[in-house]
Amino acid sequence: MDKQNLIKGAKAVLNSNFNEDKGFTIPCEGLYPFQWHWDSGFIAIGYAHYDMEKAKREIESLLSGQWNNGFIPHIVFHNHSDTYFPGPDYHRSDLHPAAPKDIKTTGITQPPVLGFVLKEIYEIAQDKTEILEFIKRNIDKVYKNHQYFYTHRDPYNEGLVYIYHNWESGTDNSPIWDEIWQTMDPPKYKYERKDTTHVDASQRPTNSEYDCYLHLLEIAKAHNYSDKKIAELSPFLVQDPLFNAILIKSTEALIELYEIISGHSEKIESLKNWLEKAKKRFEEKLFDIHSNSYVYYDLRNQKHIVHTTSSSFTPLFAGIPNQERANQLVKQLETVFGSDNLFLCASFDPTSKHYSPMKYWRGPIWINLNWLIYKGLKRYGYFDLARRIKAETINFIEKHGFYEYFDARKQKFETAAYGGNNFSWSAALILDLIKE
Repeated sequence: MDKQNLIKGAKAVLNSNFNEDKGFTIPCEGLYPFQWHWDSGFIAIGYAHYDMEKAKREIESLLSGQWNNGFIPHIVFHNHSDTYFPGPDYHRSDLHPAAPKDIKTTGITQPPVLGFVLKEIYEIAQDKTEILEFIKRNIDKVYKNHQYFYTHRDPYNEGLVYIYHNWESGTDNSPIWDEIWQTMDPPKYKYERKDTTHVDASQRPTNSEYDCYLHLLEIAKAHNYSDKKIAELSPFLVQDPLFNAILIKSTEALIELYEIISGHSEKIESLKNWLEKAKKRFEEKLFDIHSNSYVYYDLRNQKHIVHTTSSSFTPLFAGIPNQERANQLVKQLETVFGSDNLFLCASFDPTSKHYSPMKYWRGPIWINLNWLIYKGLKRYGYFDLARRIKAETINFIEKHGFYEYFDARKQKFETAAYGGNNFSWSAALILDLIKE
């Protein structure tokens, strides 16, 4: 497939998944029929290359589900669909007084991408004056989201925020969470899985994992999604390197945008304070010297969860490590995740006994993580490795189409595509990689 056909195909995927009436894009027909938080951020970057109005509508549609306290949920239920569980009637966002009255949402969030997304769109836009007007109308809402995190999700005021559900990480069934599931004894809930009717069940989370997922939601709902009560009671309370790296990168981007806009000195000062504290504590707390990797911190049990994942390399995207530490990270990326028989970058350590190359976030390559790592490698001057990960990412799409995730094993390349097809962020980010 040549470049122009790839661009044409990516646009066709995005346009077909766009809901004209509501102004948002589903990630994938059937499997994900609503608006997802970080999906929409990546999708908006793709639209910005050829339809800036859709990019703006995507962001504003997501922000229409923002709660009064600044919280932005991981799903906004603009529309009705019976192809996904758990839906709006299960999540019950109305239990929290800050939730919008006219739009149903979830009570969990996802990695806060909107800060850096606004900056990416600004960089892409031909008409800087017009896009700055859009940013001016919406940037304070994104600032309020950051304020929410550092006020409500940082109980020790250390600059690192926690997630209370694995879905908030975006890396839903990663082996990272297995240790936490072993500490839980959830009820056997009665429900009908919908995801396994769209995708092979062997590639999806297990039913026992789903019981844990629902149990965490039941705890939150029992306390009306109170952050204070969740911090006290949830068995899942984790400082995630991906989530915090994205928050740091978005904070950096908000500072840059406010400085362009001018006249927001108090917000800039707050953002700079958050940024300085967050980067310092990230380095101190989340880097494991034994594995030479950024890892996860289990805040409930006060210990590291020491595994290396694709998320471990995203601090490069946020400019967190110094050059020496970046060199250590990149060496591991090349030798462990990018050996002769592997494409970059598996979502979990391919040398681990927990590595599962076909199963969702337990091993496959994801386009959005590759995009983040690619940007991070360029930031630190690793241009050859950046070109490699870009070329391999595009090659997957050229060969297989716009699938959700891909097998990292080179010997499986002919049959490497898994999950949903015509996946929106795969299309959007390939557009960005090609047009960069």
